[in-house]
Amino acid sequence: MTGGTRRADAILVNGRITTMDPRMPDAQALAIRDDRIFAVGTNSEILDLASADTKRIDLEGKRVTPGINDAHSHPIRSGVAHLRQVACDVNSIAEVKQRIADRVAKVAPGEWVLGFLYDDGKTERPVNRYDLDDVAPENPVFIKHRGGHTAFVNSLALKLAGINDDTPNPVHGEFFREDGKLNGRVAEAGQAPFNALTAYEPTANDYCEGAAFISTMMASKGITSVCDASGGSMAMRGALAALAQGRFHTRLYTHFYVREIEQAIAAGLRSGFGNPWVKVGALKMAVDGSISERTAWLAEPYIGLDDFHGIPTMEEDECYRYARMAHDAGWQLGIHANGELAIDMVLRVFERVQREAPHKDPRFRIEHCTVLTPELIARIKAIGAIPVLFAGYVYFHGPVMPFYGKKRLERMFALRSLIDAGIVAAASSDYTASPPDPAMWFRSSVTRTDYEGHVWGPSQRVSLQEALASATTAGAYASFEETEKGRIAPGMFADLVVWEQDLFATPPEALVNVRPQRTMAGGQWIYEA
Repeated sequence: MTGGTRRADAILVNGRITTMDPRMPDAQALAIRDDRIFAVGTNSEILDLASADTKRIDLEGKRVTPGINDAHSHPIRSGVAHLRQVACDVNSIAEVKQRIADRVAKVAPGEWVLGFLYDDGKTERPVNRYDLDDVAPENPVFIKHRGGHTAFVNSLALKLAGINDDTPNPVHGEFFREDGKLNGRVAEAGQAPFNALTAYEPTANDYCEGAAFISTMMASKGITSVCDASGGSMAMRGALAALAQGRFHTRLYTHFYVREIEQAIAAGLRSGFGNPWVKVGALKMAVDGSISERTAWLAEPYIGLDDFHGIPTMEEDECYRYARMAHDAGWQLGIHANGELAIDMVLRVFERVQREAPHKDPRFRIEHCTVLTPELIARIKAIGAIPVLFAGYVYFHGPVMPFYGKKRLERMFALRSLIDAGIVAAASSDYTASPPDPAMWFRSSVTRTDYEGHVWGPSQRVSLQEALASATTAGAYASFEETEKGRIAPGMFADLVVWEQDLFATPPEALVNVRPQRTMAGGQWIYEA
């Protein structure tokens, strides 16, 4: 047994516990006092720690793991979007049109109709301006792709934004065309005019309600910790408000985007500031586009898209300036980079910052870090950076994988290569870009198959144990919290998942169907099926 001999508030016995603790990888039972685990061991050892007042929970042989950590997501603003916008996560253009038509029927002519969660890889073709014109001729429509880097607008929206067929593409963005005519798809900085026209700053109550909504959703998937990759101050306020009401049960590590960093530094904030539930994360920047939306900045062009290499979204000098500012102020750096060209640029920034102002343990984060080469992996190892990978993309975004091709897929979402190089790589959903569904992540990482059974990059397959480590211990390490969470061990927060089916006895192709029976955070059940 590991741990002390004090009496327990609660004990969980008769389980198959995967602890992720190398001192005791497997156990039958554990004891909890207050919000932490204080002993792990056999049934008899843990039963000896019970008193007459101890709550006893019989796990009935269920598999238990540490709570899952979604190391890069956008939970709070996604929660707000769920409250206000049209969810377009459907599989046909007809269904998209119907959902927009339903909203149009409820609003006045001229009022903006906003959608989110749309995925052009799931419909028979990308929705276009004419599809949206059919159902909203008198309302401007702006539908965000679930990846966040592109959007789809109708003709009235283009007119209100002052964009026509002759309008040049913006720097770091694009207005897509077919045969010289705007088709309604806009990318990266091309979204800016529509963001300005539809600007709505959610209220404090919106953020609170969004935080509560998303926390409940994530608990149902076994997620007990999440990094909000660009939430900033308002995400923290919303989470803290919901926490005070007893409606927020997810440990939040919140990145601050560049627009807030100078104010945050002036206020004395730095990475790690906060409480056990809500903490300041890294400075967040983004230097290229999206994998699911085919705008990541690649060394070789996309297959079937002429000579298109994607879209860089930030100049290196600007990236360095903000990175050095935050680094000097004690902030962790977390920079979005998908393609090889973007990752190369980010590594140059990290290398320069660390060379000029060395920190003992900066734990630079490369958010997504998707398309790798052996040379890039060697540099990641040398600088000690942490790749935060899309864990479920092979499975969920299979329809867009042909744009990358089988050869390139052997070095994308490269968890196998990173583990073999001795690099800690954390799992993430990037919700809304893909579902916050750890069971899906496991299926994706272990089999490298999509939902139709197509195989993409089989050389990057990992074991279930390795996929679980990426979703638990690695995520904790990425936020400097490896002594607090990510393992079932004495002194750790009592954050855990009881799975309805045994992950380790489930055929790999069926892992996507496994669901939590219960989720615990801080010693309290936050979800029960």
